[in-house]
Amino acid sequence: MSLTDHHQQHLPPEEVVTFHDRASGAHGIIALHSTGLGPAAGGCRLWRYPDHHTATLDALRLAEGMALKNALADLPFGGGKAVICLPDGPFDRAALFQAFGREVAALKGRYVTAEDVGTSVADMTEVATRTRHVAGLAARGTRPGGDPSPWTALGVLRAMRVAVRHRLGADLSDVTVGVQGLGHVGYALCERLHEAGARLVVAEPRSDVAARAADRFGAMVMSSRALLSARVDVLAPCALGAFLNAATVAGLKASVVCGAANNQLAEDDMAVRLADRDVFYAPDFLVNAGGIVNVAGEYLGWRDADVRQRVMAIGQRMVDVLAQAERTGTTPHHAARTIALDRIAHTPRAQAKAA
Repeated sequence: MSLTDHHQQHLPPEEVVTFHDRASGAHGIIALHSTGLGPAAGGCRLWRYPDHHTATLDALRLAEGMALKNALADLPFGGGKAVICLPDGPFDRAALFQAFGREVAALKGRYVTAEDVGTSVADMTEVATRTRHVAGLAARGTRPGGDPSPWTALGVLRAMRVAVRHRLGADLSDVTVGVQGLGHVGYALCERLHEAGARLVVAEPRSDVAARAADRFGAMVMSSRALLSARVDVLAPCALGAFLNAATVAGLKASVVCGAANNQLAEDDMAVRLADRDVFYAPDFLVNAGGIVNVAGEYLGWRDADVRQRVMAIGQRMVDVLAQAERTGTTPHHAARTIALDRIAHTPRAQAKAA
């Protein structure tokens, strides 16, 4: 997809910043999709991209997803995302994230960053030496902070329980869940699913992590390709996005898709194809909002109890989206997207900005 195609199919971003710091090797993109509801908030991803164009497209897709996620979660934030291209050779990680922090500072509060794929609390600590517009730092007392992955996993679990009851008339203890990707969120989700009594099948390229999951949870291990067409009740994608395309949708055996990965649909019309195959797709930007809720709580000074209450509400939000989808005769994905876009459009600050 070209940048032109992206802009034709999706709302254009407010601002795209490209940065390149020669001293540290930091090279990346910060995409501010929208700031109508508040500062653009979204994590920083460190990943190996084949070229600048691909990195930019990823930032644009992720930033738009964050706009929908923050709006649907009723947070006072717009949508943004940063991607940093992983350097080819050795690099000074602290210097790289300090350079990124300077780029965030230059945006003067219009963007708030945090962890994402490939980044950590330690990285955000380096960013914090250069800007205050960062979350995902070590937790202090009863205040939120630290790795937001456990909160993301909790939100996925709450949404999955609703989806399984809706589509299968069952509880999590009655189903087999295939978890694709055992990073921080995927592994935390396995912990919660195991506690809930679900049977687990996992796919993870790191053999030691997969073996640990097999030992601890009694999980069956298979390749990611095999998992996509495995006879599981629920597929929980917790790796990278855009994997639900025409080919993978055609091969799915799962009745429910509900996971933590961002931007799971290669194109929006995949939601209709999934529905046509009687596969219930839980909108990713609804399901995986627990992490950004924790980030918001840290940045805005909430208590842990406030964060937990909002993350637990993801289950009820799934119920509300289902009701909207049934009323309007559309998919849950499109119902959730409509609710989010309506909130963005009808917020007084957004209206004032457009005037």
